[in-house]
Amino acid sequence: MIKKTLLVIVVIVAAILGYATTKPDTFSVQREVSIKAPPEKIAGMITDFHYWAAWSPWEKLDPAMRRTFSGPTSGLGAQYAWQGNDKVGAGRMEITEAASPARTVIKLDFLKPFESHNTTTFTLTPDGDNTKVNWTMTGPSPYVSKVMNVFVSMDTMIGKDFDKGLANLKAVSER
Repeated sequence: MIKKTLLVIVVIVAAILGYATTKPDTFSVQREVSIKAPPEKIAGMITDFHYWAAWSPWEKLDPAMRRTFSGPTSGLGAQYAWQGNDKVGAGRMEITEAASPARTVIKLDFLKPFESHNTTTFTLTPDGDNTKVNWTMTGPSPYVSKVMNVFVSMDTMIGKDFDKGLANLKAVSER
């Protein structure tokens, strides 16, 4: 009986590990919202990391989080580093492309609790009196991430935070 149980467990683990190899080598999470504000106002909230405290879904998870700003105040080359509790970890962001107000690209490096290197892109498109704001994060999906993806997708893990962040950005921008 024990041998059969162990064999079943080995087969299940092997199936999960094998299935994980079929997962994509990259991931993408994308959300969009329409905000009743001009693109320039919204872009200012994105390209100046000092404003992220007002709308980022992760900022309020650790009130004691340490923040460091470097480089220009906003736009190309602006940098933001953080170190906080287990909910926010540690990492840094740098704006690598700033075609303000239409597009901002950010190099996003998570250092703790898990190291990963991703790209975040904000695209702002005028739409009458509104602006469509698209927030996308892409990055590599190493094997460990592929195994995790068998049980929960990156979209499921991060998508709700993007939704919350965009709702916050909408509220702040429409004031």
